[in-house]
Amino acid sequence: MNATLSEAVRVGLIGCGRIADLHAPGYADLAGRARIAAVCDADRETAERRRAEWGAEKAYTDYRELLSDAGIDAVEILTPHRLHEEMTVAALEAGKHVAVQKPMTIDLASADRMLAASARHPELVFRVTDNYAFYPPIVRAREMIRRGDIGEPLTLRIKFIGGGSGGWEVPASAWQWRMQEAAEGRGLQTFDHGHHLWTTGWLLFGSVERVAGWIDSLDGVTDSPAVLVWKCKDARRYGLCEFAHAEGLHIPGRYYANDEWIEITGSHGILFIHRCTGEIHTGPAMSLYDGKQMHAITDVDSDWAAGFRGATQNFIEAIEGRAAPMLSGAEGREVLAFTMAVAKASRVHREVFPEELDRKFPNWYARRRIRRERKADALPREGWLTRLGLVGGYGKYAPRARELTEQLLERFDAAEAGDWETVIALRLTAEGGVPEQRFLLRVKDGRPQLILAEAGAPAGEALMTATVPAGVWAAILSGNKRIETAVLQGKLKLEGRAEEGLKLRAVFHL
Repeated sequence: MNATLSEAVRVGLIGCGRIADLHAPGYADLAGRARIAAVCDADRETAERRRAEWGAEKAYTDYRELLSDAGIDAVEILTPHRLHEEMTVAALEAGKHVAVQKPMTIDLASADRMLAASARHPELVFRVTDNYAFYPPIVRAREMIRRGDIGEPLTLRIKFIGGGSGGWEVPASAWQWRMQEAAEGRGLQTFDHGHHLWTTGWLLFGSVERVAGWIDSLDGVTDSPAVLVWKCKDARRYGLCEFAHAEGLHIPGRYYANDEWIEITGSHGILFIHRCTGEIHTGPAMSLYDGKQMHAITDVDSDWAAGFRGATQNFIEAIEGRAAPMLSGAEGREVLAFTMAVAKASRVHREVFPEELDRKFPNWYARRRIRRERKADALPREGWLTRLGLVGGYGKYAPRARELTEQLLERFDAAEAGDWETVIALRLTAEGGVPEQRFLLRVKDGRPQLILAEAGAPAGEALMTATVPAGVWAAILSGNKRIETAVLQGKLKLEGRAEEGLKLRAVFHL
């Protein structure tokens, strides 16, 4: 990366097919900083037409000749996936910065060879281009999630719909290489276009722990209908992506004959992205339900091409040393692993861990991991000592019940409480050798107060009484048991105004 460039970055576009129509315009926004200096396409007529259209100085039909041109600083590789590795490695060895269209390549071994080439040339930018990383509604959604606008993110739902007509004309040549990709097992929707959606899931919810799902086919070629689900690492976050191809549907829009919409549910709100590629949904591009009412978000550009312009700007800024490239090579590989786990999950009819794809014996790794998890999750058989709370169960947590209850005040969320006022009686029944304890929790004027009451004292002014074994309560407060589970199991009993229990859970983040 060079932070002291005094001249415009001279870029060569390798591959001048339909997708290039979305990459080229971004350079018009960067006049004086970057320009298309050369183009390359296997078809001479296409290369010359693009050279004239974009004002490039040179046109090539062999990418190696373009790479040997000392007047080119950087390249964008916009070719079929199976050519990405060969061209990327050659470009890096030729001293060119590289942006390669998603997906990075066709398998992880290939990706590793590309990363190795990049490591040999740390002075050069290498990034994987996915316009969804820069599509303004997705960028805004990521910002809102990080800011806490919907609380703790819980679920992500993505809907993809492809139609039989709509959008711009796609030349037959663009379908020929895609048919070969499909014949080699890389789906038109779940692998090629799907990369956009896996990038979106990764950007919004983070790294993926495991994937499951089903991929069908209508005609032996199109990998649809399909439903894929995943669980994120180190978080209670889940994603679902649904693919459908409806030949009889016309998809309105300026680009391809498909569209997507996205729903992100959090603990305090729901965020909607109403369109991506197409324009099935009219009206605002985004909406936010804040738990009370729906708000239209109108100050965001929803033109699908805006993501490509943002991607171009990021590439040039990375070369200038002003920004980190997105997706970096390592990030591109992570999304590729997610993409490949999706395909394998459907093929082998089980959960797939992206990590297993790097193992010498992936199926053995997966079986061992699943066995360990099942063993860890297994419920112990309760004997009479356990049922009495003397051994096992949650009795081991009981000695900390009072301490954790007193620390409850530290969790108080004044913003969540608002003008809520209450008095709640908390009865902790004897468990694990710890005698019964009683507390009164009072919230008034935006401040909580906890009072230790005598065992057997009446609840008095309490609006609700919560009765729970001391060990179970301590397990809830220490994060070893969910409060909802305790209620469903009858371990936590609520008497009086049960709605106070819901507010208690929210205000103290139980």
